[in-house]
Amino acid sequence: MKSINAIRFGGQDVLPLIEGGKGVSVSTGVSAGHWAAAGGIGTVSAVNADSYDEDGNRVPQIYHGRTRRDRQQELIRYAIDGGITQVKIAREISGGKGRVHVNILWEMGGAEEIIHGILEGVPGLVQGVTCGAGMPYRLSEIATQFAVPYYPIVSSGRAFNALWRRAYSKAPELLGGVVYEDPWRAGGHNGLSNSENPLLPEDPYPRVLELRNVMRKYGLDETPIIMAGGVWSLGEWEDWIDNPELGPIAFQFGTRPLLTQESPIPDAWKRRLRNLKQGDVYLNRFSPTGFYSSAVNNSFMQDLRGRSERQVAYSMEPIGEHNTAYGVGVRKREVFVTAADRWHISEWEAAGFTEALRTPDTTLVFVTPESAKQIVDDQAACMGCLSECRFSNWSQRAPTYSNGQKADPRSFCIQKTLQSIAHDGNGPNGDEVVDHNLMFGGTNAWRFGTDPFYANGFTPTVGQLVERILTGQ
Repeated sequence: MKSINAIRFGGQDVLPLIEGGKGVSVSTGVSAGHWAAAGGIGTVSAVNADSYDEDGNRVPQIYHGRTRRDRQQELIRYAIDGGITQVKIAREISGGKGRVHVNILWEMGGAEEIIHGILEGVPGLVQGVTCGAGMPYRLSEIATQFAVPYYPIVSSGRAFNALWRRAYSKAPELLGGVVYEDPWRAGGHNGLSNSENPLLPEDPYPRVLELRNVMRKYGLDETPIIMAGGVWSLGEWEDWIDNPELGPIAFQFGTRPLLTQESPIPDAWKRRLRNLKQGDVYLNRFSPTGFYSSAVNNSFMQDLRGRSERQVAYSMEPIGEHNTAYGVGVRKREVFVTAADRWHISEWEAAGFTEALRTPDTTLVFVTPESAKQIVDDQAACMGCLSECRFSNWSQRAPTYSNGQKADPRSFCIQKTLQSIAHDGNGPNGDEVVDHNLMFGGTNAWRFGTDPFYANGFTPTVGQLVERILTGQ
């Protein structure tokens, strides 16, 4: 195994090992601080991070606003307070070692207001801002305002080229690095384009080389590229290290830090990680963002898949084969389906899926009455955690604050489920909580069960994990 040499980030030499930022209350100040203390770059997730009261108790994120816009303002305040809290924790734990970055999602609700609030609240403490989930053109403008390096997340050289030509060329001196997030292997939301097949993963090497060649056109030969998604052991990436064709390369670890002593996720989640099998994590498109995402195929995902499978097209008038009447809702408003689909509907109703919910695509999905009520309640309780949400039809753009489409019952409230799995899994029904909520994960998560490092229930500290990674294993 080649030796791992430090790389210069933001004028500081650190290990080229980066903790990936992970969603709601998963990459916290504790985990990021310990990663930085080990000599790498720790990443605080600024996506609705936790804050605490004077007694150290977590402040529950409860919404009282009458409108969605009112509730989004509450969410933004929670997110700013939480981000400030977690950054302070991370810097204190780091002891001045490594670096502490924050991660935001460009498509999260109030993204710009939140990152402004955090950077203003902890001046000089954030050493880098990582941002993906969309095309964050304004990231360089924010970085310039606060004199902090920025790290866009892209999944192709073409995407970076567009960002550079439109915005980043105006602030090249603050571009700290470019994260290449593999759209087939990374956990969470993924940047698959419509031209790419989700079932046919591509070799990341030529894609990263393409990105480097684009960067070289703009004089960015020495700007690090951070490989993210599918990175488990450095020994498997030895050909990338000190490779003059690729230039400076760092590696981001999102999945492996989940199973550490400092990881804040519930014990039930950690147990589930140890028992995953290859293929248990898969790409899907149920997310209310509209993006592909990578998650564990648990009961939560199976329920979503079942909704879409119990789906038929309908028309408002009898047209062609859609000539069989069917009554929807309490008032039994008449629509028309095919005779074959009417037969399927009868089967689903006999199995208890008696409620038909309309989708934006002129289809009906069939769910139980309990599920229908929960879906409608969740849609009504929307707090604007995304800039646009297909599940609730929310949009943060005035004046309507609507995306102009019907709310989509085939999706789900992402804020609710991510808060639940992060905070409710330590009770006596923890295993059930983990099984019935969204459990993001990279496609390599199954390796916890086969890697001898985790044998006999061993859970490393972050420091022990970094030491293990440096051996190439």
